Amino acid sequence: MLRLLRDPNLLPPEKLTLLSNIAAQAQTLSMPCYVVGGFVRDLLLGRPVNDLDVVVEGDAIQLGKKLVEVYGGKLTRHFKFNTAIWHLPDSTDFVDLITARKEIYEKPGALPTVTPATIDDDLRRRDFTINAMALRLDGEGFGELLDPLEGQTDLGREVIRVLHPQSFMDDPTRIFRAIRYEERYDFAMDVQTLDAINPESLKVLHSLSGERLRHELDLILDEEDAAEMVLRVVNLGVAEAIHPKIPTFHAEDGDYLEMDVRLDIPADRRTMGYMLWFMDLYEDEVFSIANRLEFSNELTLSVWAAAQLKKSLPYLVESQPSVWTYALEKLPLLSIYAVYLISRENALLDYISLWRHVKPYTTGDDLKSRGLLPGPRYGEILEQLRAAWLDGVLTTKAEEDALLVKLLGSPN
Repeated sequence: MLRLLRDPNLLPPEKLTLLSNIAAQAQTLSMPCYVVGGFVRDLLLGRPVNDLDVVVEGDAIQLGKKLVEVYGGKLTRHFKFNTAIWHLPDSTDFVDLITARKEIYEKPGALPTVTPATIDDDLRRRDFTINAMALRLDGEGFGELLDPLEGQTDLGREVIRVLHPQSFMDDPTRIFRAIRYEERYDFAMDVQTLDAINPESLKVLHSLSGERLRHELDLILDEEDAAEMVLRVVNLGVAEAIHPKIPTFHAEDGDYLEMDVRLDIPADRRTMGYMLWFMDLYEDEVFSIANRLEFSNELTLSVWAAAQLKKSLPYLVESQPSVWTYALEKLPLLSIYAVYLISRENALLDYISLWRHVKPYTTGDDLKSRGLLPGPRYGEILEQLRAAWLDGVLTTKAEEDALLVKLLGSPN
């Protein structure tokens, strides 16, 4: 383990120094200190580590205060679980500081009641064996691997295994995590874990808030293999347990989650994912799912717009550019782009790249200077001029001026 910890390709030297500093301050407070979970898992897999989750047998908030006192930065405290987030000085990086604890779930799906405990207890409360390992950081035990549940063996077997049969009943969001790990690492759930995804544990999903469920789906859409993960969510019956109208996901659409950076559209992988997933639904189905998952108004609008636009395409095909522009200009650009990816209707791409930027030379001030009183007529004239440019009726400013005179109904 010491060799892996000192491999700069897996753990940059500055992060190793950071861990050493944390361990040193934990030792001054007589708190045994460990790095746990995904850090250990990825290190053993030979993957670069990112998350720094540090567990102490003691008071994590007290350790956080000490770190801020010695090294600076800021501390966010979470008293309910006696955890803290140390925001590093002059950086956007942070470290999660966790008090070793036991957890008791009073009812399925509820947040746990926690009590301080040992590192062994803390590892045994976790989701999967591959996440139930720790590396000692302080004192003479530096680099010692704690693996009471044979997580390293399961890494070698490429297996996702829950710690006990009721794991998904306690916290059904672990189902989403198991799916992410399967696809991300090319592992497979063992029989016991698959059996735990059953009608009883899926029923517990009904009690979870839309925000918790959406967060898990968001994390899936962030993954490189998101399409395969979403398909797994559907095929295991998880999607139907969330909402009966959630459809399957077309695997070939997964490539569209990566935005074309050449287009002047803000990239949003999660929004794109939901649009691709729900684009074939009817309006009431979109709103029902959006309500269940507690979508923001903006996300709901984007998904609804994509679904409505796709259904409207047959009525717009072969229309003039001005008709397309009038139909599209109130819709989110990302929704239009999503429908383009699925339909390959070139008019949609023309709107995004060209037509939406077309404007007449004439402005409202020009109309006012010509004696036209402010009112609805302003918008009508400007819209007619713009349509003429879009449809190729106008090609020069002189032609626009001539048409303007005609529209005003008076000589220049």
